Amino acid sequence: MPYSPLLIKPFREELTSVGFVELHTADDVDRAMKDAATGMTLVVINSVAGCAAGTARPGVRLALEGDTKRPDRLLTVFDEQDIEATAKMRSYFADIPPSHPSIALLKDGELVYFIPRHRIEGRDARSIAADLQSVFDEFGQ
Repeated sequence: MPYSPLLIKPFREELTSVGFVELHTADDVDRAMKDAATGMTLVVINSVAGCAAGTARPGVRLALEGDTKRPDRLLTVFDEQDIEATAKMRSYFADIPPSHPSIALLKDGELVYFIPRHRIEGRDARSIAADLQSVFDEFGQ
């Protein structure tokens, strides 16, 4: 059962306030992923999990603050809330088991980097940010 929209509003805003576009439906995901066929796209599968609040979202925000190359697109779906959108987004990385939170980087529509929940838990936001900045520099233009 989805959480109250009021409860998760701040979790959503933590990403949308730095430029992430929320995708609420499967059609939203398909449209956004067509645009992701070129350039670099960062996707966050958001969650109410403690590691999303303590590490994933802060780590993503820190990664985007640096002097590193930035992704061309910032997309997010909210697991356990936007269920169809999340399932559709996961279909774009079908070889990866479902994980929330998780972070994916696509280059020209191809998955090039993925951080699943088990690589988020137990780490701090700065380590997540450093990992992301490194792949932004590697795959950015």
